[in-house]
Amino acid sequence: MKKFQIIVEGDADIKFFEDYYHHLFHEKAPVGSITLPIKGDSTGGYKKLFSEDAINPLKENMAYGVKNLIIFDADDDCEARRAELLAIKEEFGVEFDLFLLPNDKDAGALEDLLENIINPDHQPVMDCWSTYEGELGKVRIPSKTPPTLTIPAKKTKIYAYLETLLGKSKSQKKLIKDANRNYENTQHWNLDAEYLEPLREFLHKYL
Repeated sequence: MKKFQIIVEGDADIKFFEDYYHHLFHEKAPVGSITLPIKGDSTGGYKKLFSEDAINPLKENMAYGVKNLIIFDADDDCEARRAELLAIKEEFGVEFDLFLLPNDKDAGALEDLLENIINPDHQPVMDCWSTYEGELGKVRIPSKTPPTLTIPAKKTKIYAYLETLLGKSKSQKKLIKDANRNYENTQHWNLDAEYLEPLREFLHKYL
């Protein structure tokens, strides 16, 4: 019987935590132990946690002695998001422990964590992307309102990072997608990176 439930925001998070769990504990996570707030529904992000469909499974876990671990994105303000989510405890009468990505103190999301755990040999790829973003920020298109350009999302940066390292075949391209990534591939990622220490400590505390 599972003794914990890790609740994350999206399918990309599920794959990362499945791989990271395997890396830390040298076994697969128990079936169904890493899931979305509402199973099968990857839309809506953290706001899904405020619904009965998400709260009821948390209460059921409590009844069976299963530890609820919620790992969500901090987004624009870590402490504001923490306060918002912790208020659920009193409002709905549930218990859980909370970790906010990327490191439980800074604004950000899973993609910020990933950017900080790339294989150091490939840092030039990220440096090139930063230059690209900087140059885009300087561009002004007179015929466009506003004339500035939109900087690509962080998800695009991670996608581009993997695309530069993987081959051009269809099978290789499939490995770029969230659900198909291998975070235990040391050519791409460093799951022993110091940046992961806060998350590592959080998981070891409960698992």
